[in-house]
Amino acid sequence: MKKIYAFDFDGTLTTKDTLLEFIRFAKGSLSFGLGFMRYAHLLVMMKLGLYPNWKAKQKVFAHFFKDTTLDDFNTICQEFAASSKHLLRPKGIEAINKAKSEGSEVLIVSASIDNWVQPFFADVKVLGTQIEVVDGKLTGRFLTKNCYGQEKVNRILALYPHRQDYHLTAFGDSRGDKELLAWADESHFKPFREV
Repeated sequence: MKKIYAFDFDGTLTTKDTLLEFIRFAKGSLSFGLGFMRYAHLLVMMKLGLYPNWKAKQKVFAHFFKDTTLDDFNTICQEFAASSKHLLRPKGIEAINKAKSEGSEVLIVSASIDNWVQPFFADVKVLGTQIEVVDGKLTGRFLTKNCYGQEKVNRILALYPHRQDYHLTAFGDSRGDKELLAWADESHFKPFREV
């Protein structure tokens, strides 16, 4: 039977949320701070369950990156990944490498934008939130649903619809991974923590 390993990215394979780290890297600490002050009320409402996660995330993303050319954005993504390897949890990377060496399929299933997640993993498929691009520029909107909660399951099913044909092992650390972990044959919550 085929084996598939699905890893959440932020918090599971990394020590920090990469959306925040990416914005700080791309825009600097001052711009980062001012931008988040502007949307603080939405972020509080989101945490209280009064405002949709995806909508708050999209507004913050648009504030910082709307009208950026795709080429410029991808260059920043590559530079961010190259300079941020320290954010990766060593035990998580070991688990990915072990799964690949066994010939298993490895997926990173993340609510983060796949443009900055993919450069961390040259030969692993990333299923992330995708961004809309029109005439070579970012619109600030998401092209796909935010890859969070049930959407993580939906993305895997879109690639591998015959659930009975594979054994799924999933790794996650937050509310956004709940459905994926419940759906997997084997699940690991908050793995790879150094003791």
